[in-house]
Amino acid sequence: MTPTLTRALPDNDIQTRSVFWWMVVTTLLLLIPLTARAEQTIISHAYSYFGTPKYGADFPHLDYVNPDAPKGGEIVIASESGTFDSFNPYARKGVAGALASINIERLLTSTADEIGTSYGLLAESLEYPEDQSWVIFTLRPEAQFADGSPVTAEDVVFTHNLFMEQGLISFREGVSRIIANVEALDPARVKFTFQPDGSVRDRISQAGSTPVMSKAWFEKTGARLDESRLEQALGTGPYMLDSYKINQRIVYKRNPDYWGRDLPINKGRWNFDTIRIEYFADSNSAFEGFTSGSYTFRVENSSKEWATSYDFPEVRSGQVIKAELHDGSQASGQGFVFNMRRPKFQDIRVRDAIGLMFNFTWSNEALFYGIYERVNSFAENSYLEATGTPSPEELALLEPLADKLPEGALGEAIMAPTSGARQFDRKNARQASALLDDAGWIVGDDGIRRNAKGDTLRVEFLTFSPTFDRVINPYVENLRNIGVDAILNRVDTSQFVDRRYAFDYDIITDQLAFGYEPGSNLAQSFGSKEAAVSVFNSPGVADPAVDELIDMIRNAKSKEDLVIAARALDRVMRALKIMVPQWYKDKHTVAYYDQFEHPDPLPPYDLGYLDFWWFNADKAAKLKADGVLR
Repeated sequence: MTPTLTRALPDNDIQTRSVFWWMVVTTLLLLIPLTARAEQTIISHAYSYFGTPKYGADFPHLDYVNPDAPKGGEIVIASESGTFDSFNPYARKGVAGALASINIERLLTSTADEIGTSYGLLAESLEYPEDQSWVIFTLRPEAQFADGSPVTAEDVVFTHNLFMEQGLISFREGVSRIIANVEALDPARVKFTFQPDGSVRDRISQAGSTPVMSKAWFEKTGARLDESRLEQALGTGPYMLDSYKINQRIVYKRNPDYWGRDLPINKGRWNFDTIRIEYFADSNSAFEGFTSGSYTFRVENSSKEWATSYDFPEVRSGQVIKAELHDGSQASGQGFVFNMRRPKFQDIRVRDAIGLMFNFTWSNEALFYGIYERVNSFAENSYLEATGTPSPEELALLEPLADKLPEGALGEAIMAPTSGARQFDRKNARQASALLDDAGWIVGDDGIRRNAKGDTLRVEFLTFSPTFDRVINPYVENLRNIGVDAILNRVDTSQFVDRRYAFDYDIITDQLAFGYEPGSNLAQSFGSKEAAVSVFNSPGVADPAVDELIDMIRNAKSKEDLVIAARALDRVMRALKIMVPQWYKDKHTVAYYDQFEHPDPLPPYDLGYLDFWWFNADKAAKLKADGVLR
C-alpha cells in the first residue's frame, strides 16, 4: 500500500479575526520557511524503516495462520522454576508467574514471517512527518480493556509516564533518550515527540512498543509498577488471569469479549479457551509429569531427554507426537557471561583462559548427543553474522577505531575455542595456564591461583536450574585442574533473580543476541551509559569502540548500512570475549499429546504454539476414551 500524503493547512480560524491581527499573523507566517508550512506527513496502517510492509492495509489475515482454526480446548505447559509470587512482570521485586504479561497489548505488533515491520494493534493508524520527529497514533474505536472500558489516549500517556517513573532504571534511561514527551491530543489520538538527537530509526518502533494499561485501574487500586502483587494490571489482551495456586499452577482464560478477535492481524490466533501452567520443582519431575499426562505440550530443552527418554508407550503408539520443526530464527547468543564489573574479569587474559577450559566438543558428544552447534556470533544463524576477514565496507568503519579495538578485531572473525575429544584438553590447559600466569594469577603450593595481594582466583557459576549441573560440573573440574577455585552454586529462583538484578554474580548463563534489526536495544545491552544500571547489560560492557559502532547501527540510513555496521560490531564483541559461547540448534524439539494441530509450513521466526496452533476436539476425545488423558 502506498502511504497517504497530507499537507498541514493554515488555521481556518484566522479568517474570523480582525484585519489587524490577520495582517500581523500573515506577516509572521511569511517569515516561516515554506517547508514548515507545508510539512508532509505519512499516514499508514504499518511501519517499516527500511522497507515496504508485506501486508497491505486490506489484508484478510496473516499468511501463516489457519483463519478457520477452531476455538476451544486447553493447552497445558510446564514451568520448571518451582515458584512464583507475583503477577507484575515489570518489577524487580518478586518472581513473576509464567505469562504474567499475556493480557497486555501494545500500540503496534510484529508478525512471525517478517523482520522489521510493525502493524497496528491498539492503534489503527499512525501519522508522522518525513523527519520522524513525532508520531501520532490513532486508537481503534473498538479497543477496550477486559472490563469493557474504552482505551483512550490518556491510558497510553499514563502507562508511558508510569514506566518512566517506576519502571526499571535501565528501561527508563533507554527510553528517555528516544522519547521526549507523550501527550493526548484527544481521546483517540496520542502524540509522541522525540528527542532531536535520538536515533531516528528507533523512534516510532519504540513508541509503538509502548504497553498500554488502564489508568483508572491503577488509580483505583493504588498499585505500583515497582511492587510485586498477586493481581494482573487491567489490560486489553486476548487472555486474562482465571485462577492460580501459588507454586502449583496458573490458569489463563480466553476473554470471550476480547475486543480484537476479528481483526485481520488476529484471525486464526489465540485459539485455546484456556492456557494452564503446571509448576514443577525441577526438570526431572517436570518430565515425569509430562509422561503421566499432567501437562500436554513440552518444548524439550534437554538434549539428553530428547535422545534417551522419549520411548514411553504413548510415543511408541503415536498418542504423543515427537517432532523436530524447523527454526529459522537467529540463535539466542547464549553463553556463560562474565560480570566484568568485578576486577578479576576486567583482564581479557583471565576471560580468555576461562573460556579455553570449556570443552564444547566433548560436551556435545558426551552430554548433548551431538544435537547442537557451537555459538560463535552474537548474530548466529542470521545475515548479521561476521564471517572471514572484514569486508572493505566493514574496514571503513573499523580502521578509524583501530586504537580502541581489542586484539583480533581486524582479522578473521574470532571463533569459539576448539577442543579435543577428552573432557580435559591438555593443549588448551597449557594455553590457559600461561595466560593466567601472565595476568599475575600464580599457582600456590595448594594448587590454587592467587594474585600478588593474596586474593584467590575464585569463580562462581550461579544458576537456578539443575539441568545445567551436568554441563557446569565438568567445566568446574577442568578449571580446578589449572588452579582456578571454581564452584557451582545453584540457588532458588528468587535468590537468582535478586542477585541477577543486583549484579551479584561472577558468571551466569544469559542470552546476548543482537536481534535482526538492532538499534537502541544494543545501547541497553552493551552501551557504556547503561553499564552501571542496565539489567540487560549482564556482562557490564563499557567500551568506547562498541559505543561508536552502536551509534553507527542506530543511525544507519539503509539496511545495507545496518548489516555492515552490525557485522563490524559482531567482530569487536567476539574479540572482547565477554562470554564463553554455548550452543544452539536450528530446530524446535517439541513433544505433545496428539490433540493439537498447526499450520504447515510454520513461519520462520516463531514456533507459535500458544499463538496460532489449535485444539482438535475429536483427537482429544479419543485420547480420553483410550485412557491416555483424564
